[in-house]
Amino acid sequence: MEKPIFTSAETTELKALARTLLREAAEVASPKDFATVKDAVARAYSGEKSPVDRHGINRVLHSMRTAIALCQMVSPDRNMIIATMTYGLCMEDAFSQDQIRKLWGEDVEHMVGGLIKVSTLYGKQGVVKTDNFRRLLMTFAEDIRVIIIMIVERLILMRTINHHPDEKFVADTAFEANYLYAPLAHRLGLYKIKSDLEDISLKYTARETYSKIAAELNETKVARDAYIADFIAPLKAKLDTTGLKYEIKGRTKSIYSIWNKLRKQQVELSGIYDLFAIRIILDVPLDREKADCWNVYSIVTDMYTPNPARMKDWLSIPKSNGYESLHTTVKGPDNKWVEVQIRTRRMDLVAEKGLAAHWKYKGIKSEGDLDSWMNNIRDILETADGPMELMKNFKMDLYDKEVFVFTPRGDLYRLPLGATVLDFAFNIHSKLGCTCVGGKVNGRNRKLNYKLHSGDTVEITTAPGQIPKQDWLSFVVTSKARNKIKQTLNERANRSAELGKELLQRRCKNRKIELEEGYLMRTIKKMGYRTVTDFYKAISDEIIDVNDVITQYELIENADRKTESERRSAEEFELLDNGDHRQESASDDILIIGDNIKGINYKLSRCCNPIFGDDVFGFVSAEGVIKIHRNDCPNAEHIRYKYPYRVIRTRWSGKVGSHFAATLKIVGNDDITIVTNITSIINKEKDVTLRNISIDSSDGIFSGFLVIGISDTDALNNIIKKIKTIKGIKDVQRSN
Repeated sequence: MEKPIFTSAETTELKALARTLLREAAEVASPKDFATVKDAVARAYSGEKSPVDRHGINRVLHSMRTAIALCQMVSPDRNMIIATMTYGLCMEDAFSQDQIRKLWGEDVEHMVGGLIKVSTLYGKQGVVKTDNFRRLLMTFAEDIRVIIIMIVERLILMRTINHHPDEKFVADTAFEANYLYAPLAHRLGLYKIKSDLEDISLKYTARETYSKIAAELNETKVARDAYIADFIAPLKAKLDTTGLKYEIKGRTKSIYSIWNKLRKQQVELSGIYDLFAIRIILDVPLDREKADCWNVYSIVTDMYTPNPARMKDWLSIPKSNGYESLHTTVKGPDNKWVEVQIRTRRMDLVAEKGLAAHWKYKGIKSEGDLDSWMNNIRDILETADGPMELMKNFKMDLYDKEVFVFTPRGDLYRLPLGATVLDFAFNIHSKLGCTCVGGKVNGRNRKLNYKLHSGDTVEITTAPGQIPKQDWLSFVVTSKARNKIKQTLNERANRSAELGKELLQRRCKNRKIELEEGYLMRTIKKMGYRTVTDFYKAISDEIIDVNDVITQYELIENADRKTESERRSAEEFELLDNGDHRQESASDDILIIGDNIKGINYKLSRCCNPIFGDDVFGFVSAEGVIKIHRNDCPNAEHIRYKYPYRVIRTRWSGKVGSHFAATLKIVGNDDITIVTNITSIINKEKDVTLRNISIDSSDGIFSGFLVIGISDTDALNNIIKKIKTIKGIKDVQRSN
């Protein structure tokens, strides 16, 4: 003899639930639908399979309670009811999705698939407490109806587990209800469900607090009811004279809402403004809704003194989830505050049943992706013959530009769409990314460039010898991965360039060749390299032979010196108009330069940009032009060593009126205001002009160059001192 599926008490409850469900769903489902479900349940549990889950909850009874609550608290819908009652059978492998499709069609199978995918998320430990889990839930659901079913199912579960022996299970369920499902219910306008979830969650997590508030409310119930009756009586008499059809309800705030206000406002129960609440519901045509609501508002505020700070107008600008109402808090008898809510029957239906209510309303666009998405739902509902008709065609693409993946431990990470195994590795840790050679995705080996999907579980595989490659940049999509790969490649290139530089210098030293920077730069350019780093790296990587480099260098140097020798066999120059400008020592000629000096062909050298006040010397070039260099010019030592016979002692002639170009190198902390502060100081200085500015920022540090027009070294030193006083500036130096 087979063991019965249900106990006697469960059978009695099952029959009662079946009668209730048939009655509630009579408009959308036929007895045949439920007979098919009944046969499926009987077949699923005909053997040793038990309908009781590991927490001792009967799945069949639970699904029927959920289906009834969907009809009562949201809206009757045949496919939602069937999906609610059958997805648990598929979860237990007692039924297949193919069987679901054959019996009830693709829409039911689609919802069942969404419910199964969402349910699998709960096998990942520790992820429910993150914001990413909420996004992943929306991604997996794919259908708004799946989210609605999950919210209602969670409410039924919360009602079922009071005094359940597994305290951790109860605590986790209560946390999920309050953290995840109550906010979703609020977004969908399911206020009654949201309020119940919050109340029961508080009951399970802080039972003493809940019981205390409930007891205080119960003790004052008789007095509160009498007070509400006294408040309503004169208001009702006044409203009767208007000829409006209306209903007045009195209510007390939810226990969770009271607790939240007690906690935030640090007041006693009697100090809460809207502990008492009156709801006036009007039966009026659509075109008269706003006018009649404001008419009632004026009657209420004429009779009782309102608190202007507590007035909330959701008629003119409804909430993003479609909620419309007028709220005002007025001072009633005995100076007690009472909240009055004024709305129409249609508005009340939306407030009670949220998005499932069929209303004719199009809201304004709200901020945030979720609110915009809610507006799209309302657009769909406008064209529906029934509140759930078109929901099956609505895709949950709210987070379609992101993927959510798990670590083997159940930690949840959010990545951009198109992210690969390598992106995930770098997102965990840079070192993990640099040594990544692949990964296991849902237990299967995958390559570095495998694109991840929401819900994947990824385990990274590493190798100690692995290093980032240039081709990695072609498939990674996250900035963290790209930046770290580039940084590592640059560091390796720089190290390689240093080795190449050392190799060239050592070989030149062996051959007694003294490298000159000018000739070397020309050699690098002639050999086709854009940067010095690339050139030295090519030597290190043996792309070019160091001996070929030296040969090319010598050809350029010899050709240059030969040309110079041919052009000038003897270096004898005569300074023009030198009679009046030679001063100081009788034995040493001194070149005097300045604005008032005529007849001398000289130029200020660009390699060191001398300005008035600098210690300078002249150098007679091959063209016969005297180039003026600073004594501390980077090329000064080379010039004096190679061409001592061309060097002329030089000094400035008195005060020079013209501006000179001076370049300053500045290093400091990267701050949005620092450039403004620098330019402000320069603009305030008399006879100082800003000619050019270039700034580069990296890792919170900026470095840049300023080219300023300045009269002399004293003015230059003064402006340097002032720039150094700016907050965030680390160093200011004159640059060549």
